[in-house]
Amino acid sequence: MKITKTKIDGLLIIDLDVFGDDRGFFVETYNKEKYMEEGIGPPAGGEFVQDNLSKSTKGVLRGLHYQKEPYAQGKLITVVTGSVLDVAVDIRHGSETFGQWVSVKLTEKNKKQFWIPAGFAHGFLSLEDDTIFSYKCTNVYNKRSEGAIAWDDAHLNIDWQLGQYGIMEPMISEKDKENTTFCNIDKDFIYEKK
Repeated sequence: MKITKTKIDGLLIIDLDVFGDDRGFFVETYNKEKYMEEGIGPPAGGEFVQDNLSKSTKGVLRGLHYQKEPYAQGKLITVVTGSVLDVAVDIRHGSETFGQWVSVKLTEKNKKQFWIPAGFAHGFLSLEDDTIFSYKCTNVYNKRSEGAIAWDDAHLNIDWQLGQYGIMEPMISEKDKENTTFCNIDKDFIYEKK
């Protein structure tokens, strides 16, 4: 397993060890002891408490979502089938990278994972039909704790690379069309330097 730090403190890209031959492959997608050694996962030796799976057609864009305290979530993201452009935005007030974002292409072929701790808004663009997206969460979902930022917020200026992937207009849920702007989010997360 190889861990790559990104330009934003806390966001990590994980290259998994893949063992394959002409019969197929084997990959360990989570090992609590190994991940805890790398600082990936729930704080203070907690457990991942919820696993989610979604299936999307090409061009579906979900996000940018987050959960507020006391239900803030860290997410360990894996693509099982297909591919996505995965995006995390720093929403930790006081962080040097507040309002900045990182994107990573996750595919069934590259078998990369993306660790997104609490304090980030998250979204993804499906780049293929029948993309299956899986993520482990450090906390359970709670509707009253939902937060969301518009995927096309002008302040964030996220490069979703739509044209590069032949997507003219992403498919957005009615709910996500109502997401607020970055400038209107509350101070739900305060950055604490380690």
